[in-house]
Amino acid sequence: MINTVYRLVAPRRFEIAFEDIDIFGKNAIVRPTNLSICNADMRYYLGTRDAKVLAEKLPMALIHEGVGEVVIDPTGRFKSGDKVVMVPNMATQTDDFIAENYLRSSKFAGSSMDGFLQEYVEISPERLVLLPENIDMNVAAFTEIVSVSVHAITRFERFSHERRDVIGVWGDGNLAYITSLFLKKFFPESKICVFGISKDKLSDFTFVDETYLTTEVPDGFTMDHAFECVGGNGSPIAIEQIIGLIKPEATISILGVSEYPVPINTRMILEKGIRMFGSSRSGVADFAKTVEMYREHPDIVGYLGNLVSSVNVVRKTNDIRDAFELDTKKAFGKTIMKWEE
Repeated sequence: MINTVYRLVAPRRFEIAFEDIDIFGKNAIVRPTNLSICNADMRYYLGTRDAKVLAEKLPMALIHEGVGEVVIDPTGRFKSGDKVVMVPNMATQTDDFIAENYLRSSKFAGSSMDGFLQEYVEISPERLVLLPENIDMNVAAFTEIVSVSVHAITRFERFSHERRDVIGVWGDGNLAYITSLFLKKFFPESKICVFGISKDKLSDFTFVDETYLTTEVPDGFTMDHAFECVGGNGSPIAIEQIIGLIKPEATISILGVSEYPVPINTRMILEKGIRMFGSSRSGVADFAKTVEMYREHPDIVGYLGNLVSSVNVVRKTNDIRDAFELDTKKAFGKTIMKWEE
C-alpha cells in the first residue's frame, strides 16, 4: 500500500514523499483525522533549532499530537473505524526503574522518527488508546500535551508529601492551563493558585481557586508545592519566585522547556530542603489515564475546548503551510489541522 508522507525538508518548506506500508504485518494502520501543532513542531518549521540539529533531523514528517480512525488492526484489539489517540513515544526496550519516555533508546514521532503528518500511520496497536465515541476530536487531537501534565501530576503524587493545602502553578499558557485543570481534578480539596503575567489569559482559568499576576503576589502568601510551566527566558524568574515563596520540604515540578541552561538558587533549595523534579513526554499508561479522566470528568473536555485557537481544513501541502503560518500569529491555544480528502 502506497502512503503519502508530508515532510519538512527545510524551514517553512514541506515536500511530499511516497512510501510503502505493509498492510499484512503486525502493525495497525490508522488514518489521521485531527492533528495539533506543538511548539516543538514550530521550532523545526521556523528553523529556530540549532543548525546542526536541523541538518540531522530533516527531512522529517512533523506532528506528535494527533488522533485518527483505525483502518485495520491485524491483532483484533481495535476494529475498523475506532477513534484512537496515537502515542508518539516508541520504546524499543523495557526497564524496571526507568519509564519508557525517559529511556534514551526510545524514539519519538516528529523528533527521532517521522511524525503523524501522513496520509496513513503504521503503528503498533500497543501505542493506540481507544477514545470515547462522542469526544470532540479537535480537543482529543492534543491529548499528548495533556498526558504530559497527567504524567507530571502522577509523579508528583509519588514524590511529594501529603500536605497539599495550597499548590501553586506558574505560567498562563497552554501547559499551565492544562496542568492546573488536572490538579483541581486530582486534588479537589487543594487550593490551586495560578501565577502569570497576563490578566487576559488568567481570566480563562475559571476552574482554579485564585489567580495572581506575578508582580502582585499577596503579602505573606506561601504554598506547599508548585508546578513551573513557564519555560524559555521566563524560567529563571519563575523558579526563583517559587523557591522564595514555597514552604520548607516542598516539591517543585519543572515542566517548562528552556533552550539554554537555567540558573537556580541552590542555597535556598538546601536551606528549605526542597525536592525538585523534571518531567518530559509521557507513555502509554499516561495516555490511558488521560482518556480515563476524559470519561470520568466530561467537563474536562469542555474546558480544554477553550484552548482550540483555530481548526484548519487540510488537503494539500499549501494548507499545511498555511496552518503553520497561522500558528505563528496566535497568542494562546492550539492550532488544529483537520484532514479532509
